Amino acid sequence: ARIGFVNKMDRSGADFLKVVKQVKDMLGSNAVPLQLPIGSEDQFKGVVDLINNRGIVWNEHDKGMTFTEVPIPDDMIDEVAEWREKLLESVADYDESLMEKFFDAPETITEREVLDALRAAVLDAKIVPMVCGSSFKNKGVQTMLDYVMELLPSPLDSEGVTGTNPDTGAEVLLKPSINEPFAALAFKIATDPFVGRLCFIRVYSGNLDAGSYVYNTRSESKERISRIFQMHANKQNPVPNVAAGDIAAVVGFKDIKTGDTLCDEKNPIILESMNFPEPVIGLAIEPKTQADVDKLGMGLAKLAEEDPTFRVQTDQETGQTVISGMGELHLDILIDRLKREFKVEVNQ
Repeated sequence: ARIGFVNKMDRSGADFLKVVKQVKDMLGSNAVPLQLPIGSEDQFKGVVDLINNRGIVWNEHDKGMTFTEVPIPDDMIDEVAEWREKLLESVADYDESLMEKFFDAPETITEREVLDALRAAVLDAKIVPMVCGSSFKNKGVQTMLDYVMELLPSPLDSEGVTGTNPDTGAEVLLKPSINEPFAALAFKIATDPFVGRLCFIRVYSGNLDAGSYVYNTRSESKERISRIFQMHANKQNPVPNVAAGDIAAVVGFKDIKTGDTLCDEKNPIILESMNFPEPVIGLAIEPKTQADVDKLGMGLAKLAEEDPTFRVQTDQETGQTVISGMGELHLDILIDRLKREFKVEVNQ
């Protein structure tokens, strides 16, 4: 199941319907626009929602957090009618009951019927809904997230995920229920200046309470999770527990790495392993001052822990510290983070 978001609609040359056509022709998917942009390039200010046939213009004073409903612009009425008919036709192709309505009385098709049929088609990968906006200016992001909630599958829509029992090698099916044994995948490690090391986990089954223990199948050891946070960008909201289907950040652990499976000790399981590509570029660096030597080592170690595609090694012949990553931009960002977060200046 997928949803397409065409970004940077306020940039020069932006063309939503051209991108929709390219997604159809080049990627071979049935891309169906749910919106049409009002205005183009630097005049882009809103969209016409084809499902409920209304215009939306985002308010500039709060950077797109709120919107105002407006009539469909006169010069867009014919275009909107054409693309709304194409949307209803695509949805009706998938739902026979809507097909009858589409031919007999298309005006009687309700918004709820369209959304329900669209969701079924998206889950079956028959339709890729396309929306647009400008994320930098917060335009269209909320609408896109609303469609994510409305159209994309929740964990309950799947039978579950398959893991492997580390003792027997047998496959184990995990159902997305809080009544099942706890199992989660650690997909990211980050360092926070206030709470220390954060481990982001995606919970596939069961429930985890703050202050309890989990079993790490890689290290074959128990880890105590002292606190659990719900993350909002760079803000952390403490929560008492995290359950199946949730994503959260946990702290208090000693040895968890990206890709580790955390589970109930009595029901060990290994979830999908994460494979990371080998670095493609290396760069020799050295601290600008002798005082930065220790800070450099500590900073590089923390960055390497967070990012499995970033490697640090010492050249045996020259004694230089060599950092490796996925490209020049990747290494530039990490060097900038050394400077900002760890206050270490380096020579390249």
